[in-house]
Amino acid sequence: MRASCLLLLALAGPCLADECDELPKPSVTVKRLDEKISYNTSYSYMALNNLGAALARPGRQVLGLTRGNATASFLSKTPAYMDRSGRWECASPQITLTFGFTPVTIYVAREFPPGSCADKEILDHEMRHLKAYQDHMVSIEKSLAETLTARFVTDKPWRGPAGQTNAQLQKELDERWLPYVQREIAKVETAQALIDTAEEYERVANACDGEIKKRLLEATGAKKPPSK
Repeated sequence: MRASCLLLLALAGPCLADECDELPKPSVTVKRLDEKISYNTSYSYMALNNLGAALARPGRQVLGLTRGNATASFLSKTPAYMDRSGRWECASPQITLTFGFTPVTIYVAREFPPGSCADKEILDHEMRHLKAYQDHMVSIEKSLAETLTARFVTDKPWRGPAGQTNAQLQKELDERWLPYVQREIAKVETAQALIDTAEEYERVANACDGEIKKRLLEATGAKKPPSK
């Protein structure tokens, strides 16, 4: 009799398998965008002053400018299985975060012809800004992945009331995690401010044996003060 019971249990085992185990495990993928970089020399320095008004220090002319479009978005796919009662489901979030700065446009005022010493000095300064953007994106990639993985990646699919997992997941991504990623990206402004020091402005302005100051005077129609 005991042997019969064991035989029945063994035969019944596969029939009781949890269909939820057929779902993939939850996952998080983080993708950093490659910057699409373009160069623009069609704007005057006065136009660049308007474009960069929010970033410019008082009393400083904007001779070059680096502008990037901060981007962060979540894509989620949630394969799910509903139990026979229709009341419960198991679901496995597959989340992809894409983030970065793209496109990036580097401006140099048209008063400084391409290939000139002044153009090179201004462009070199703006390339430091570009590198700050790039370095910051690399530096936060790992922490973003670790934080999101700790929240969403579990050993088994999620279980909950039927039809609610996907909506709740999207709500959390939109209201909690997208602002979090945006705050992490915005921290790049600290690094950018360290580049635009008063000393750096002065260095660039006086570079190229006064070429930059001379071209600005010519652009404004001001007369060069007589030498003493």
